[in-house]
Amino acid sequence: MTIARVDRRSQRSPASPARSGATGTGQRTDASDLRRRQRRRSRLTALAFVAPLVVYLAAFYLYPLYRNLDLSLRDYTVRSFVQGDAPFSGLANFRTVLDDPTFGPAMRHTVIFTFASIAFQYVAGLALAVFFNRHFRLAGTLRALFLIPWLLPLIVSASTWSWMFNSESGVIDYALHFVGVSPVDWLNSPDWALTSVVIANIWIGIPFNLVILYSGLQNIPAELYEAASLDGAGTWQQFRRITFPLLRPVSAITLLLGLVYTLKVFDLIWIMTKGGPGDASTTLATWSYQLGFGTLLPKFGPGAAVGNILILIALVFGLLYIRVQRRQEA
Repeated sequence: MTIARVDRRSQRSPASPARSGATGTGQRTDASDLRRRQRRRSRLTALAFVAPLVVYLAAFYLYPLYRNLDLSLRDYTVRSFVQGDAPFSGLANFRTVLDDPTFGPAMRHTVIFTFASIAFQYVAGLALAVFFNRHFRLAGTLRALFLIPWLLPLIVSASTWSWMFNSESGVIDYALHFVGVSPVDWLNSPDWALTSVVIANIWIGIPFNLVILYSGLQNIPAELYEAASLDGAGTWQQFRRITFPLLRPVSAITLLLGLVYTLKVFDLIWIMTKGGPGDASTTLATWSYQLGFGTLLPKFGPGAAVGNILILIALVFGLLYIRVQRRQEA
């Protein structure tokens, strides 16, 4: 009996490793299936989070861009705009815009308005950022007060500046008269209309530059200024050797965002001067609106073409910024 039991055990013993190997293979298969399910679940979760953003971009960016491009390449009238049967015209709308006598002044005013605005906004914002970086008493309160122009609705700011520049009851002309300077017809003079909207836009844009540049200053180590002071560097030398060079990446993105924003400024100019008198303060943004919606017989195609020119200009500066950043990183 004992010998028979030993023989039966010896016959069954070779099968045990096979069963354990099968069990191990099954466990590895189950683990790999579990990992695949987890990866699939992670991808689905990521897609669920990304989907609203994709829908938002498609609905509010891609489709409007497509429609604007379609408008600029077709000969739309009011009837064809409603019915959707406008004939394809190619680049005819762009040629019409470039041959229009308004294009030259509008482009010149856009350049002056944009670069004058962002230059003064950046200089004033940088000066204020350096000033508030000293962390004196009430610095936070004063910094918050400087954000008011940025927080106000633009229609309120534009209406306030229109009242201030009013030639009959405006506070600016009253102040000029008080110091013995002849009043200026700011909004109705071809010589001063563009200047008035530039001043208003500078006031509105300074807080944005202040916030971005101030945050950049917070990332500069204080040890650099302490070492420079020990070496005998003055305030101006510290700014020129430390502050300004280390702020270049932040300054670049600030100027780029300011450029893109200022290129498309429409409501401020329209509320204050409506692009006038004549074409004295007309920019590409206001001209695009005038062509598309400012007359009883709107020119949808040329208006969209002007809008695409603005988009192209902003795209060129964006690509230049990316190229400069890559060179700096390399």
